[in-house]
Amino acid sequence: MFLEKKIMSSIYKDKRWKKKRAWILKRDEYLCQECKRYGKRSTATTVHHVKPIEDYPELWLIDKNLYSVCAACHESYHDRMTDRLTDKGKALVRRAWGEAI
Repeated sequence: MFLEKKIMSSIYKDKRWKKKRAWILKRDEYLCQECKRYGKRSTATTVHHVKPIEDYPELWLIDKNLYSVCAACHESYHDRMTDRLTDKGKALVRRAWGEAI
């Protein structure tokens, strides 16, 4: 688990990720896409990997797998105790990819 977290932190420092993150936030007009679904306007501060990169590393820079969200929505997708997606996170996967994980 430690090695996995160490690798994960290095991914987020990669210049390809930084460039992609900036592009996705711009694409989504810096708005939380989850809040937007409910008619709210919240500033997106995070780019979420819809399918987790721990399980789908090949998707880490794929636009379809990236979703701009506010901090509160991002937290709602993750169970930090188990490091797995919550039901809300799984529902996002179904909406984005048309399949369950």
